[in-house]
Amino acid sequence: EVQLVESGGGLVQTGGSLRLSCATSGFTFDDYTIGWFRQAPGKEREGVSCIRSSDGSRYYADSVKGRFTISKNNAKNTVYLQMNSLKPEDTAVYYCAADIEWSTVIDGYGVDYWGKGTLVTVSS
Repeated sequence: EVQLVESGGGLVQTGGSLRLSCATSGFTFDDYTIGWFRQAPGKEREGVSCIRSSDGSRYYADSVKGRFTISKNNAKNTVYLQMNSLKPEDTAVYYCAADIEWSTVIDGYGVDYWGKGTLVTVSS
């Protein structure tokens, strides 16, 4: 059974930091691209960042470049999202997702596997 379990969300003040974790199981981690998406109330889902497990290639949305860092631990089949200099507009439910195709994760449509999400709230 494939599982993606997010953790690390919470309430933080503007300018603060959080680190999200996505623990995965049930598929060959090294073969997949893992991405982070977010959805704020009343807004469309947005791709935030992704990493290709095989070679560490990374993608960041313009809205988070320079503030967020994605990383992975292949031994633990886990991907992390370090979020610094958080802003109120970063408030959202953050989901991790996995697909064998890099381009599919970039697009965000038809991704194979999704977690249930973790809420990040940034207070002003």
